[in-house]
Amino acid sequence: MNNICVCIYTRFWLTHLVFMGAGAMGEIKHLVIVKFKEGVVVEDIVRGMEKLVSEFDLVKSFEWGQDSEGPEMLTQGFTHSFSMTFDKKEDYAEFQSHPNHVEYSATFSAAIEKIVVLCFPSVRVKPSA
Repeated sequence: MNNICVCIYTRFWLTHLVFMGAGAMGEIKHLVIVKFKEGVVVEDIVRGMEKLVSEFDLVKSFEWGQDSEGPEMLTQGFTHSFSMTFDKKEDYAEFQSHPNHVEYSATFSAAIEKIVVLCFPSVRVKPSA
């Protein structure tokens, strides 16, 4: 298996395992889809993440959003997505292992009920206008 990143998160404690095949080319996308625990102030979590990514030139872009259109049976309770773009897998690995990211991950993981994480080299089919 080539060009793969596996991210494993447990519900109460964050365990992060990264495996990427050698030779991954192109930008690396890090996509996180979550359902927050009841009572979590999502705005505080988002502000913390915005602050975190602003500290790193390695993060080429950061977007987030809250589901507003998905049929409940398809969203499976997930409500928010977060996406980061990195130039290369080494930048992603450096970001993941940085002490500021590790520290913030503990705060983030404490706020989530369930999570899906995908990390992949992107294939651009239609460039931005």
